[in-house]
Amino acid sequence: MNGKIIILSAPSGTGKSTIISRIIDDPELRLGFSISATSRAPRGQERDGVEYYFITTDEFKARVERGEFVEWEEVYAGTCYGTLRSEVERVTSSGHNLIMDIDVKGGLNVKRAYGERALAIFILPPSREELERRLRGRGTETEERLLARLAKADYEMSFADSYDCRVINDDIDRASAEVGQLIRDFIARD
Repeated sequence: MNGKIIILSAPSGTGKSTIISRIIDDPELRLGFSISATSRAPRGQERDGVEYYFITTDEFKARVERGEFVEWEEVYAGTCYGTLRSEVERVTSSGHNLIMDIDVKGGLNVKRAYGERALAIFILPPSREELERRLRGRGTETEERLLARLAKADYEMSFADSYDCRVINDDIDRASAEVGQLIRDFIARD
């Protein structure tokens, strides 16, 4: 039995990772993650094939040329990240539904590649002001980095209407339940 693909995209600070952590173990959803590939070197205790597939920049580019990535991006000069088609198939052919925590452009590329086999969900903050409050509350950013994150969030939110569904995270319990239900409804369709 082949699984389906669930794409979750959102600006930083909207609670996307928390939502995923709340639904990932729901046995009814049968969710699994793919392992991303990167051209950067491992950090700390990271292991190849566990946190990422670590490949050289030249190998990454060759795989892009061969069409092996469903989506990829050069995030920093010379440092690429992406999702291999073989990873999507590995997870979905095992009967699991693949949940992807992915940037907006990558999410739309995956949706284009897999069409009706994929559900694209965009998580929105209740307001830009609330998003700024959440990001400031983390206390991890300089003012310059915070303003850059907010500008990126504005850009990312401009893609929300291109997604199949939008969920406003004004309450983490409600938003998690809503995302879970959207996925249940999607995987129940044949």
